Order: sequence, then structure tokens, then C-alpha cells
Amino acid sequence: QVQLVESGGGLVEAGGSLRLSCTASGRTFSAYTMGWFRQAPGKEREFVVAHRWSGTTDYADSVKGRFTISRVNANNTVYLQMNSLKPEDTAVYYCAAGAIATVAPGSYTYWGQGTQVTVSS
Repeated sequence: QVQLVESGGGLVEAGGSLRLSCTASGRTFSAYTMGWFRQAPGKEREFVVAHRWSGTTDYADSVKGRFTISRVNANNTVYLQMNSLKPEDTAVYYCAAGAIATVAPGSYTYWGQGTQVTVSS
């Protein structure tokens, strides 16, 4: 069992930055693909970025060049640095973990409770 706890959300003006954190319980953190998803009101949950245990990453086109994922296995923590934020980035951001995970939400086994990010124009 893995428990995920996100933090770092908040309100920021367009063009600003935020850093989200996700800390996992358990001793096998390094073996999981860690992903970030987001869900805006009335929309489906969408993939943002994934960091595989191998070190490779995938980014959604909408965030490439603006968002950066990183992880510190020793601290069981994955980070999402978000720069040049836009109003359309407003959503609840979720951290997720999966053993064999892709861009599909269904491929992740564990989810955090989510943290709200609001970008004002």
C-alpha cells in the first residue's frame, strides 16, 4: 500500500510559478512511475507529466517547456515545478503512482487527495 500526500497548491497570477510536492509512504517508492494529473471543473482528469523509475519523463504538450517534474527517492518525494502559469492551468492537481504506468489515469494504482491550483488572469 502506498499513500500519497500533495502540497504546494494555491492562488497565483498568470505568469507566476508554483511548486507542488507529493510525498509517498512505503519503501518501494523508487520502483514506481510517478505521475501528475489535473482536473478542471466539468472536465475529465488529464495527464500532465510522468517520471518513470528508469528516469525517463513524459510531458503533455500543453505544459512542455513550462513544467518540470523531479523526484528525490531518498525522500520519497516527487516535485512539479510549474512556471509561466496560465489561467487554463487552473485545476485540482493529483499525484499518482503505478508500477507500470503510462499517460492513462487507469494505469496508476495509487492517488493523492489533490491540491488546488488557481491561476488568475
